[in-house]
Amino acid sequence: MQTNRITVKPLGPADHSWVQAWVIDQWGTPIVVAHGQVYFPARLPGFVALIGGERIGLLTYSITGGECEVVTLNSVQEKRGAGTALIEAIEGAARDAGCRRIWLITTNDNLNALRFYQKRGYRLVRIDPGAVDRSRRVKPEIPVTGDFGIPIHDEIELEKVI
Repeated sequence: MQTNRITVKPLGPADHSWVQAWVIDQWGTPIVVAHGQVYFPARLPGFVALIGGERIGLLTYSITGGECEVVTLNSVQEKRGAGTALIEAIEGAARDAGCRRIWLITTNDNLNALRFYQKRGYRLVRIDPGAVDRSRRVKPEIPVTGDFGIPIHDEIELEKVI
């Protein structure tokens, strides 16, 4: 019997090739560029969300200096609870690791992400005008226009103090 219940599990070594393929599918290349840094999500720790054994969501993160950065968060089945389950998993892991805050970067066009994170207690703390334009020098695959036809230029940092 298949269930609609979401389960979340930490990524393991066996997930590496799946994460690599997922990131390429969701982000266009195996790298993510944010705040001037290049990330290889397939090399990062993270969590996978599953429904009935099917992988429907991924969150990768990096912990440095008592802070946890969410590097990627994607779900292929929106409004099913995968994103929320993944955020709850990282908040627990960050607390267990002694982190003081969780933070992330999104882009100025990503209104869905801005709504999602703010509803879960994340606050807007910084805007970096032109950051995405600079990131295109490293990753030219970043689109010029994003959600709702909005030109993508800026990074927005959100945080949740834990």
